Amino acid sequence: MQDTRTSFAVATASLPFAAMDGTTVQTDRWSGTNAGAGYRVEVPKNWNGILVMYAHGYAGEGNALTVSNPAFRRYLIENGYAWAASSYTKNFYDVRVGVEDTNALANAFVAIAAANGRVLAEPARTYVTGISMGGHIAAAAIEDEAQQTAVHKRRYQGALPMCAVLGDLSLYNYFGAYQLAAQKLAGVPAIAAPTTDWAALAPRVRDAMFGSQTSFASVTPQGQKLKDIVMNLAGGPRPIFDQGFANAPLQNTVWGTFGRDGTLNGILNKQGIDTTGTVYRFNASAAEVTDFNATIVKWVPAPDANRLRTDGLRWVPRVNGQFRIPVVTLHTLGDMYVPFHMEQVYRDRVEANGNGQWLVQRAVRAPSHCDFTVAEQSEAFKAMADWVEKGTKPAGDDVKTPATVADARYGCTYTRNAGGRDDSAATVATRATLPGCSGS
Repeated sequence: MQDTRTSFAVATASLPFAAMDGTTVQTDRWSGTNAGAGYRVEVPKNWNGILVMYAHGYAGEGNALTVSNPAFRRYLIENGYAWAASSYTKNFYDVRVGVEDTNALANAFVAIAAANGRVLAEPARTYVTGISMGGHIAAAAIEDEAQQTAVHKRRYQGALPMCAVLGDLSLYNYFGAYQLAAQKLAGVPAIAAPTTDWAALAPRVRDAMFGSQTSFASVTPQGQKLKDIVMNLAGGPRPIFDQGFANAPLQNTVWGTFGRDGTLNGILNKQGIDTTGTVYRFNASAAEVTDFNATIVKWVPAPDANRLRTDGLRWVPRVNGQFRIPVVTLHTLGDMYVPFHMEQVYRDRVEANGNGQWLVQRAVRAPSHCDFTVAEQSEAFKAMADWVEKGTKPAGDDVKTPATVADARYGCTYTRNAGGRDDSAATVATRATLPGCSGS
């Protein structure tokens, strides 16, 4: 499909946005279009000279392009930060477009202000943050590769990717492996990947794994093996995994990725999923586990499916771990959609490039995808900003040591369950049902 998607249109009526209630901070708020993308920009009257670019998450495959505000907007404006957010010029899982349009908006910031009657200097610093796909955008934008190959170039001085796809295509390897394991355990193993009969097989697989078409809360004996496999693929034994695995809306989203062709719905024009190195671990005899791994079908990617390009970024920008600026990440432990394993992949890549001193990672005890409280996000942002502005490197969590991650209190340090005025009641209520941490 690369690239026949030409029907996108900015939802211009949705761009204007109101001042926040409950704050005395006065801001200028501008919205409009820039190079085909919608935008929102907010600048406090007492701007501190720093711009925060916010990248929204996956917005589906419809044609309407919309802009989202950062959840911790109140913290930003009350501390003098300006922020800007793009709709991007396309939907789908198009991180390439997200990086380009976010950079282009950052580059247009001063001109947008001037066009609205406010003369501003270029930002003294620019940070980038985002959630989910937007976290992938934030992480990719700071990479050396993006600095070298993007059409719209922008240097950032700090980054906060949250619930982010930090392993780029390795997320899709997880989806692919999950489907293949479920089929094999259900007795209807795939004979090739991608599969062509998933829609017909899915009800049978669901029943074999869960004894249900609607619930993930209980598992059959074969389903327990699948749960073991997914736990290990998604980051290993850890608190809140059980709650995440039983989260039907989130699991349905994951299962909704099954049966596809490996091109990320046309973002690639060749199959890009790779399970050739995947090891499936579950509680069974050594002989059974060995046979399972030896006989399961593998996704084998086309070698050039996501190659470097001469016309800008790769179709799926890489997160190589090649950066030298402060980065703080935030991830929930129960996320089945963009699992905690993404943090482990990122740590490995960053360390392999000798840049581990620039990365601080934090775990949050929550059972869904990006279901942080505002306080968790604000604290992580402040930690990153203080690191840049004051040189005080923040503390974080060890995401790699299995015994540490499996500890019953893992994730307690940076979890803030108490809700504030900008938190959803559902998030706060869900947190109250989880195993607690004293003092959180």
